[in-house]
Amino acid sequence: MGRLQDKVAVITGAGQGIGLAYAERFLAEGAKVVVAEINPERSETAMATLERKGDSTLVQTDISDEASARACIDQAVRTYGTVHILVNNAALYYDIDNERNDYAYLQQVFSVNLHGAWLMARACAPLMVEQRRGRIINQSSGAAYIYNLTPPSDFHEVAAFTYSQTKWGVVGLTKFLAGQLGQYNITVNCIAPGVTMTEATKKIVPDEYIDMLPMMSAMKRKLDPWDITGAALFFASDDAELVTGQVLCVDGGSVMPA
Repeated sequence: MGRLQDKVAVITGAGQGIGLAYAERFLAEGAKVVVAEINPERSETAMATLERKGDSTLVQTDISDEASARACIDQAVRTYGTVHILVNNAALYYDIDNERNDYAYLQQVFSVNLHGAWLMARACAPLMVEQRRGRIINQSSGAAYIYNLTPPSDFHEVAAFTYSQTKWGVVGLTKFLAGQLGQYNITVNCIAPGVTMTEATKKIVPDEYIDMLPMMSAMKRKLDPWDITGAALFFASDDAELVTGQVLCVDGGSVMPA
């Protein structure tokens, strides 16, 4: 039997990249997986991959929309009876525009990367409280800890630091949720991956920077999506019964926060 045998996990943004790797790892460990994905094409491709690996179902979900977030959890309950694990993986990253510093765009990214995680947690928490058990796993990023990403230049305006701001917010959200929900036997933890070799990374990170990445880590190697899944499995399993409010950086030693 796997470490997540018969557990029901909702994984947002599981249509590609790290989210899809989480889904594959959880299925391999015996979980039933709800793929909460907004993109139809990614959904179709992901389900074709996952259907051969275990019990999974797709729920088209916009995590930045409260009604859609609630509908996702409702559908999970109709299909599998409950939800034991929520993995807040989805974020605006593949199409992120790091050149934009306007307030409207910052709000848009916050609505997905941070507020979307809050909406999904808000949707499933009552169920977890009722059953007195739950695991919420949020996804931050090593970008939340790297403060010198902006190259030297003539000053024009305060940068939005859009992606990094939202991912630092996820760290805070994790701790506040852990503080509220721990009394109900619900743990809330956070994974901060380093730059991982997904299609999204290859799309937005220049090739020359990708080639430099191994030299910026203690272990001198690139990260693949599967490398991140062990942390999620640990937080979701009984091994992490009394671990909550923690952030685990999985990046080969690129950042080492105290």
